[in-house]
Amino acid sequence: MFGKKKTKIKDYDKENLQPVLRCSICNGEQVAGFKNTHSGQFEEVMFIRDEKDLDTFMKMYGLETITKEY
Repeated sequence: MFGKKKTKIKDYDKENLQPVLRCSICNGEQVAGFKNTHSGQFEEVMFIRDEKDLDTFMKMYGLETITKEY
């Protein structure tokens, strides 16, 4: 009842969406989300403050790697 929450893996369209970590060059702000491979449109999912947030995002979608985009 009061145990650790299990992260449920969410699905996304693997054929049309690519996981991307958008990073700002000037202030270091990072946003994780998905980029449409056809239109180039970026959909934000969560703001990344530290490694823990990035790990949470990657576990949430079952990702092994993520590309950075500046």
